[in-house]
Amino acid sequence: MRYPLFAGAFALACTMSAAAYSHVTLEAQQAVAGSTYKAIFRVPHACGESPTIRIRVQIPDGVTAVLPQPKAGWQLATVKAKLATPLSDGHGGQITEGVREVTWSGGKLQHDHYDEFVLRAALPDAPNTTIYFPVVQDCEQGANRWIEIPEPGKTTADYKQPAPLLRLLPKP
Repeated sequence: MRYPLFAGAFALACTMSAAAYSHVTLEAQQAVAGSTYKAIFRVPHACGESPTIRIRVQIPDGVTAVLPQPKAGWQLATVKAKLATPLSDGHGGQITEGVREVTWSGGKLQHDHYDEFVLRAALPDAPNTTIYFPVVQDCEQGANRWIEIPEPGKTTADYKQPAPLLRLLPKP
């Protein structure tokens, strides 16, 4: 081969890309703290040969005003719970509960297909932090639990089933 260095780099890039896309991730992994964010969860495969039949997303503390997008062929459900700290509603009142989990179910994502699940939410005003959205991908047979949150000093690359992450940036 005339370009062995290029071939080696290309092979490494392909391997890294395959690893990066083998789990549920957020399309945009950075957003401005305190902003409204459109979370697009990318689901690149099912559980082996078994189709995905449900996606459950846990909403991190501090993420509010969650509005999931309905998806044709899937049922949408939310679980609400009391907020640890009430928030102002901007009109003199308080918001005391919010969406803590979003579930899309009843559809079928085949093992050789790709899909996206979307919600919109207000992000906490906590620049230079990272938040995680644990996701459980239930299949007809088995499940993938993308729920691992790195310990201090580690990254998602150190885990087999890391939770999708979002880095909160300072306001420009």
